[in-house]
Amino acid sequence: MRIIILHSNSIEVEPKEKAVADADAEAKPFEEKECAVAFVAAEEGDEDIDAVVDKLVEEVKTFTDTVKTNRVVLYPYVHLTSKPAPARIAKKLMDVALLKLKKVGFEAVKAPFGWYKAFIISVKGHPLSELSREIHVGEAGEKGEAEEEEEEVSQALKEEETIKSEFFIFDGEKLVPGSEFDFSKHTNLKKFYDYETKKVRSYEKKPPHIELMKKLELVGYEPGSDPGNLRFYPKGKLIKGSLEDWVTNICLDFGANEVETPIMLDMEQPQLKKYLHRFPARQYIVLSEKKRLFLRFAACFGQFLIAHDAIISYKNLPLKLFEMTRYSFRREQRGELAGLKRLRAFTMPDMHTFVRDEEMAKDEYKAQFEKSVQIIQALGLWDKSEIGFRVTKEFYDKHKEWLHEVFGYAKKPVLVEMWNKRFTYFSLKFEINFVDVMNKATALSTVQIDVENAERFGITYTNENGEKKYPLILHASLSGAIERVMYAILENAAYEIEAGKKPSLPLWLYPVHLRFIPKDAQHVSKAVELAEALEEKGIRVDVDDREESISKRIMLAEKEWLPFIVVIGDKEAQATLETKLSIRDRLSGEREMSLDELAEEILQKCEGYPLKKRTYPMLLSKKPIFEQA
Repeated sequence: MRIIILHSNSIEVEPKEKAVADADAEAKPFEEKECAVAFVAAEEGDEDIDAVVDKLVEEVKTFTDTVKTNRVVLYPYVHLTSKPAPARIAKKLMDVALLKLKKVGFEAVKAPFGWYKAFIISVKGHPLSELSREIHVGEAGEKGEAEEEEEEVSQALKEEETIKSEFFIFDGEKLVPGSEFDFSKHTNLKKFYDYETKKVRSYEKKPPHIELMKKLELVGYEPGSDPGNLRFYPKGKLIKGSLEDWVTNICLDFGANEVETPIMLDMEQPQLKKYLHRFPARQYIVLSEKKRLFLRFAACFGQFLIAHDAIISYKNLPLKLFEMTRYSFRREQRGELAGLKRLRAFTMPDMHTFVRDEEMAKDEYKAQFEKSVQIIQALGLWDKSEIGFRVTKEFYDKHKEWLHEVFGYAKKPVLVEMWNKRFTYFSLKFEINFVDVMNKATALSTVQIDVENAERFGITYTNENGEKKYPLILHASLSGAIERVMYAILENAAYEIEAGKKPSLPLWLYPVHLRFIPKDAQHVSKAVELAEALEEKGIRVDVDDREESISKRIMLAEKEWLPFIVVIGDKEAQATLETKLSIRDRLSGEREMSLDELAEEILQKCEGYPLKKRTYPMLLSKKPIFEQA
């Protein structure tokens, strides 16, 4: 357990909405004055609840005796730890702690468990007003038997906490210190700058896309798995699969060789073990036949092992290996998990480009940056996206002119974080970050220049003179994780809702493009006939044959953001694809046009994008309800 206790003038707490299934059933706003506020995070290994609570009460009593107060507020605060206990244990621990504090004479209250909360606290600020402790059950400060094996944390992740960096804005000509840049015409960039410099990652309330992913019946939480592992319903699977196919096609057209590699790898394999400590990520560990394995967090490992065994000539360079990883795993801190934005299992389009030298690396880097910008623009996310470059001072000083040329391609100011030294395997990377409705930024596209791993993994190519040389390697995800792209698309729709507009998706990503609503049972067969004819052209269509009124079925279609709706009644009973019909267009209202004309319009707007088959039955009466928002 980790605790922080603050001697406070007052604390005001306002519950907003439930965050976890095991949350307290009810929650009311409250205010306490002249009190000790104990922020508490239960951790893995705190299963011996009575023993842990006894130590908590002991620490609280020692603190309150010193500051002379008998009033205590327990505040569950998972963000204090990267190894939180399961919610059911954390909740029980807080409830037992409240009872024990009251039993020994404290006037104690508890902030609601498992809720997003807003709070205002006034801390007294005297020398004894703050205390932090880490509580373990066991003798001499050792771990109790119930606590699990310590989490594997890479050396790069540890070093990242100590690295010094400066933040600049490239204004089109030069670097300007972030504190001196005029953000008045760049409000979205200011949000991104604040996010990066203040490093407040956790959400105080639920991001809008979480409600939308449930409302549209796309994605749900999976209580039978580890947090951060989601379930995708038929509509969500279609969107996810379409994005996967689109990005894969882009990479193949870009000259990549598609491969597939294992998701589980040996922690003791020498090259892999060294690389684990150069990558700033936490791992899942799996035990098998006395061997320790880790779940990959990217396709680097498998692709590097392939490249190690390959015979590569200078004529093959640049050489691109690509995999759509289903899945990659990172044991993200639980308090930072947020819907589709930050997960522990995700789908990463991962491409590695092997190049002969710095000049070829720079050419490829620039081309991949430009391709990434085009992808974000094609997804309709560019206006809410900002670009961050991370670079060592040594690399910047050596390649300043070229870097300014790359920065300038964005045609808008970009953030540049300059490190005083290199703490991981790359010397330069960029990220295209989507800034959401709650002013949080999320990295989508990224490319890095790797200066270590060719030698570490023994990857070589043969040059013109028959000599073995180590290539440089570019790590690229031209779109970013597929789930994050879905998050950004839904958050972009949340911006439209906030502006009073009708939210929408890119047309090629709608689970269905057109819904037929037959007036009654005798019109269902006609609706199905027309739907099947359109699906032969590649348009996704369904038929709402449910026993509801016309007005309710239209309302339900609008709640699903259906782009086009056609009602089939007596007038349409003899219609063909060439017949002019009244078509409800979600964005532009009623239109008179034939179904052939509508199909041609849809196909034209979706040109260049994959159009997968519908993923649920055509008749909605045969489709179950998967998610209730």
